[in-house]
Amino acid sequence: MRLQIHHATHYEYGQPVMHAVQALCLTPRSSAHQTVERWEVRAPGRLFESVDGFGNLTHTYTLSGRLTKGTIRAEGVVETHACPEVIDAPGLPPPQLYLRATALAEPHRRVAEFAAPHLDDGADPARLLMLAEAVRAQVVYRPGATGVHTTALEAFDWGKGVCQDQAHVFIAACRSHGVPARYVSGYFHAVDAPELASHAWADVCIDAAARRWLSIDVTHACLMDERHVRLAIGTDYAACPPVKGIRTGGGEETMQVHIDMQRLPPDFRAPVSGVHSA
Repeated sequence: MRLQIHHATHYEYGQPVMHAVQALCLTPRSSAHQTVERWEVRAPGRLFESVDGFGNLTHTYTLSGRLTKGTIRAEGVVETHACPEVIDAPGLPPPQLYLRATALAEPHRRVAEFAAPHLDDGADPARLLMLAEAVRAQVVYRPGATGVHTTALEAFDWGKGVCQDQAHVFIAACRSHGVPARYVSGYFHAVDAPELASHAWADVCIDAAARRWLSIDVTHACLMDERHVRLAIGTDYAACPPVKGIRTGGGEETMQVHIDMQRLPPDFRAPVSGVHSA
């Protein structure tokens, strides 16, 4: 599936921002699952490209002056190939890193007991999908019920959340049984549910020696397929948010995010990609 994506994050501030540094995790990378045909990132400052410790392609920029509003844009064309297995490239952290407890996806006894019927024999793909079904039933999808700082245990106990929370509960369950699992941010193409365009799911290690992972969408209880575009991976959401940073001044901040995804015809030809400042 060939997908055209437009992602805009617009900020407005109650007072001028005097100085800010922002890091962007908004650039997909080509893999067995997807081919990035074209991609642009635009921001209110000069962008500097780097690769972080998880292997994500990131950009940073610095602002100085009296900014009261600004927009970050990421857009391009990605062809997906529906390959649910991921093999890490040499040089990336070992799967054991993703056993480490993190604030948003910390293992817990109650979560471990909940997941035991599906993980007592290790990471079997069929049973992992059953665990995804169980998490989806336990943490009912309900926008607005949680926030970016909600932990896996809180979402598990409250019984509600969004894709981020469902992924965190699933990851915490896997880690509780010694199975490495990590957070995946990305996009999801659903004509009847555009609110899911910004999406999150999980990778589970099924062969540590081969660094092989199975990518599972907990919200839909399915394997990663042609509807998914991978952006970044991390130990949890806090490790790879789309935008993060620090600022001096600005006062109260308001943010609006708009994502548009369209399926393209096979004969569409994308122009050359690039990274720009605006």
